[in-house]
Amino acid sequence: MTHVVTLIPGDGTGPEIVEATRRAIEATGVDIRWDTQQIGAAAIAAQGTPFPQAALDSIKRNKVALKGPLTTELGTGFRSVNVALRKEFDLYANLRPAKTYPGVRAPYGEVDLVIVRENIEDLYAGIEFDIGTPELVEVREAIEKASRATIRHDAAIAIKYISEMGSRRIVTFAFEHARANGRRKVTAVHKANIMKFADGLFLRVAREVAAQYPDIQFEDRIVDNMCMQLVQKPDLYDVLVLPNLYGDIVSDLCAGLVGGLGVAPGANIGEDVAVFEAIHGSAPKYAGQNKVNPMALMLAGVLMLRHLGEREAGDRLERAITDVIAEGKDVTYDLKADRDDPTAVGTREFADAVIRRMERVHA
Repeated sequence: MTHVVTLIPGDGTGPEIVEATRRAIEATGVDIRWDTQQIGAAAIAAQGTPFPQAALDSIKRNKVALKGPLTTELGTGFRSVNVALRKEFDLYANLRPAKTYPGVRAPYGEVDLVIVRENIEDLYAGIEFDIGTPELVEVREAIEKASRATIRHDAAIAIKYISEMGSRRIVTFAFEHARANGRRKVTAVHKANIMKFADGLFLRVAREVAAQYPDIQFEDRIVDNMCMQLVQKPDLYDVLVLPNLYGDIVSDLCAGLVGGLGVAPGANIGEDVAVFEAIHGSAPKYAGQNKVNPMALMLAGVLMLRHLGEREAGDRLERAITDVIAEGKDVTYDLKADRDDPTAVGTREFADAVIRRMERVHA
């Protein structure tokens, strides 16, 4: 079966790690036809917009995309191209596995967690009002009248909203992911002890959804306590489901537990479209140097293959990556015990080693 996938090279080091990942995915033998499109800084330079219609049409048509890192600040009216892309296709579920691999320096031993972050609502919806604007005055007066609270006149205002629909679909996604992948437990993370209405709604809905999955354990944790628990005993947790802001923070914390953002893949999934990515930035200062580690995007490629129904190929690619980094020979500088180790290889050579490993196993 041929899969048509939109390929977005991204900015900075994006094109290099995307090319390495493309080669590794093709080495699995899965028949993929790549539809290459530009989004972000490269698209602005070429077409004057970060979102060319051809690129958006490609993603809508193909329903699956592999994306390199995109520069966040473009000065074009978009707070973040990544956030805008999620909203454009209602990619409500942000899936971020955090797993330790032998050969990657990680401070807490064996960790194998999945973070499911709501991607659309919460403070990241971007409903903000700046000081000195008539909109702020109007909103402040309305809030003060409704809540009988007083808001300082030198305060900006951001609106946090959490809906029943948004909560239900993200928690359902977490339970369905747990069931499909043999996970044993889902933990809802919140601050309902203080935010009794917004986070309280999220927790109430999570409990309602959990009742529909008696085969999977359910519990909840307050977000600050969750952060402490993850540092002390991450082995107690399996799938975490969180509102947007907490999910962003906790997923980076979990990435730190397993070795950093350079080894952390991500997926943004909606009802019709899924976009797979590394969660680290574009690192423009290293662009064109054949230096950066493509492991995070390769692992996102593993997630993509499984999403496409090519689970066996995804498992083979993950094993090849695992074997290469465990051996520690053909790895980039950040995966060496000494970051100045002269035996460190480049982005292309890391991909070559992964491909050789798959060919050896396949033979």
